[in-house]
Amino acid sequence: MSLFAMGFLLVILQPSTGQFPRACANTQSLLRKECCPPWDRDGSPCGELSSRGSCQNILLSQAPLGPQFPFSGVDDREDWPSIFYNRTCKCEGNFMGFNCGECKFGFSGPNCTERRLRTRRNIFQLTTSEKDKFLAYLNLAKNTPSQDYVIATGTYTQMNNGSNPMFRNINVYDLFVWMHYYASRDTLLGGSNVWRDIDFAHEAPGFLPWHRVFLLMWEREIQKITGDGNFTIPYWDWRDAEDCVVCTDEYMGGRHPTNPNLLSPASFFSSWQVICTRSEEYNSQQALCNATSEGPILRNPGNNDKSRTPRLPSSAEVEFCLSLTQYESGSMDKMANYSFRNTLEGFADPRTAISNISQSGLHNALHIYMNGSMSQVQGSANDPIFVLHHAFVDSIFERWLRRHRPMLEVYPAANAPIGHNRENYMVPFIPLYRNGEFFKPSRELGYDYEYLQEPALDSFQEFLIPYLEQARQIWAWLVGAAVIGGIITAVLTGLILACRKKRRGTSSEIQPLLTESEDYNNISYQSNF
Repeated sequence: MSLFAMGFLLVILQPSTGQFPRACANTQSLLRKECCPPWDRDGSPCGELSSRGSCQNILLSQAPLGPQFPFSGVDDREDWPSIFYNRTCKCEGNFMGFNCGECKFGFSGPNCTERRLRTRRNIFQLTTSEKDKFLAYLNLAKNTPSQDYVIATGTYTQMNNGSNPMFRNINVYDLFVWMHYYASRDTLLGGSNVWRDIDFAHEAPGFLPWHRVFLLMWEREIQKITGDGNFTIPYWDWRDAEDCVVCTDEYMGGRHPTNPNLLSPASFFSSWQVICTRSEEYNSQQALCNATSEGPILRNPGNNDKSRTPRLPSSAEVEFCLSLTQYESGSMDKMANYSFRNTLEGFADPRTAISNISQSGLHNALHIYMNGSMSQVQGSANDPIFVLHHAFVDSIFERWLRRHRPMLEVYPAANAPIGHNRENYMVPFIPLYRNGEFFKPSRELGYDYEYLQEPALDSFQEFLIPYLEQARQIWAWLVGAAVIGGIITAVLTGLILACRKKRRGTSSEIQPLLTESEDYNNISYQSNF
């Protein structure tokens, strides 16, 4: 990756989303703990003069956390981003961005008032020119320095509490690789000590919302550097696949003819260098990944440990996962049973929903099957198959949201692992996003999936599914109610007919207009159940 020193900080502030805004990666911002850059159109912090936003104190969630992380004050990611900044831009209306210079996902136009819906498509449904354009965009991102963001190469303590900034520039593609690493890295405890049971993007409720934001941000960055406002990430539908059908030179790179662990030299992906893959080395040095190149992409699909992942996931496993009604359960980590999130992530058996960390299902299965760079969590985004895979995982999340229509309260508000409560800000994104903000249908965020845009009949069936599920659970009560209703109807009908027969037996000349006899007043309608 190409890297810029802090002395060459650019003043061009194209609004974006990502990690540390370049405009805030300096001593003054760190010591003041404030990241409220000016909007370039009016020159005021957060575009305040144009009523786009204002610089405000960050409000952190006070909800209790789960027991998985027994420390406090040892990790820069705790109560994100308060270690670095406690004042950031709070944008109004549909404005978004670290300086409120962008529109929220799903909106466009000069005042962010125009709704826009884009469609993510199956990579095998793209035309040759569309597919080639996607591959060219990936390569462009790998070779284009980010204008807006830098990465941290040291902890806040190593930066001498902000007086010695440690940041470097990075290309657009690797910016997202680094963010994925930073969210999932181990906690450095000093000496040679680390804490591994921590992850702000995996193994807990935030797994699906976090990756949803990640893909939306990645998509927007590609739109910006290419000028293609219609770009969307394609997905790979891997259900029932017998092998890695995208692992060809026509798509994501075939197998090297002599070294099965490398990519074919006919694919330009073979020249890509990976970053942030040496977690044990960083841990031993008590250092962060500094985005130094660490070798080529590794991939040997299908030659993985078959006892852990015997094959790619099946349609039946996906359907079972979608039938689970609980988003989260129990400890809300990788030991959770009957949890949709944990089953889709792959720590629970996709046939029983019982936690089994010795096996890797669904999402995890694909990572293990690739048997290379994608199989190590912190560096998995180095392989461009990552975005295709996670786009499809997100589509399964979307199907679950549409089928079960959960309220926001379904997402845990408290006692989840660190960083995963509903109101926690996601690490390491600036501008700030809360987990709960992305626990909503994708159409509200401006995108949809091609294979979910089914004909009206199928959409109606999808709409009925949650109600049919509820009916199935109470069918005995429904049958009982129907029987009781039938009895009541029969009794009432019999009584009405008897009354009519009695009336016919009375002469019309002497029949009173109003019945006031004692016998009439004593009539009662009774039903025996």
